[in-house]
Amino acid sequence: MKRQAQQGAAIVMAMLTVVLVATMASAALWQQWRAVEVETAERSRAQATWVLIGALDWARLILKEDARKGGADNLAEPWALALEQARLSTFLAADRSDTLAAQASQNAFLSGQMVDLQSRLNTTNLIQDGKVHGATLQMFVRLFDQLGLNPRLLETLVSQLLLSAGDKPQAPLRPYDIDQLAWLGVDADSIERLRPFVTILPERTPVNLNTASPLVLVASLGIDPAAAQQLVQARSLNPWDSLEAVRAVAQSGLRSLDAQAVSISSRFFELRGTLQIDNHTVHETSMVQRDGLQVKTLWRKRTVGAAAGSPKPATYNDL
Repeated sequence: MKRQAQQGAAIVMAMLTVVLVATMASAALWQQWRAVEVETAERSRAQATWVLIGALDWARLILKEDARKGGADNLAEPWALALEQARLSTFLAADRSDTLAAQASQNAFLSGQMVDLQSRLNTTNLIQDGKVHGATLQMFVRLFDQLGLNPRLLETLVSQLLLSAGDKPQAPLRPYDIDQLAWLGVDADSIERLRPFVTILPERTPVNLNTASPLVLVASLGIDPAAAQQLVQARSLNPWDSLEAVRAVAQSGLRSLDAQAVSISSRFFELRGTLQIDNHTVHETSMVQRDGLQVKTLWRKRTVGAAAGSPKPATYNDL
């Protein structure tokens, strides 16, 4: 009987030992799996970041070459063509010797677009020498009216911009991105409605009539929507190379054009790039300034998240 009891205890100890070893092995396996997943995510993020940096340099080169050719900036030029989502391997197809890179890029997709920021109304134009610029204010009044936004919201925005332009300690921070208009009391819904038509640039800029939307043409020129659509149709057939050409198309609709308020060329652009690697997606937005053949990056904003159904992604800013 005693011998049977000892055998039973030995069996129980053996079973406990097996359970303990299995638990420890499972924990070690889980830790190893977690480390691999973290390393994979970090590698994908780093790869995406470097590819997007390369895409940014490529876009800057396109803008530089466009400046080398000279002339006006319009939507028929190469910089205005969006890059639809494409496998990264298609860009490596010309290099047949780089088979490893081509195979690794089969699950990587790149897309991007350049946007002329001077196709929008610039909030910086609202304040000049510490005072509200009347002509620009009228443009924003027309824009708010077309969008159906509350005029009091514009009053709040202008008053806050006046404060941010001052040197008082309690002045609000000066925004540099459209999302940061929330600092000045603009609600999220209004920001989304203003986003396609308003920008924040570091200096006063004219509106590029070659790239402006019909709504921005209405706001900047003080014309009706029908006349704005006619201008858009006319420039799609023959982009303007001077303000005189705009006046000729508009005939009596525009008696004069202020060269400080409107133009046919641009210096500020927004570059958008998206790279998806497996289930990880990196979005990057950059603002660049072109002066002659020099194209410099003013700021970059990067968001990282899953490809689909992910929570709100993390954001990183590089000023």
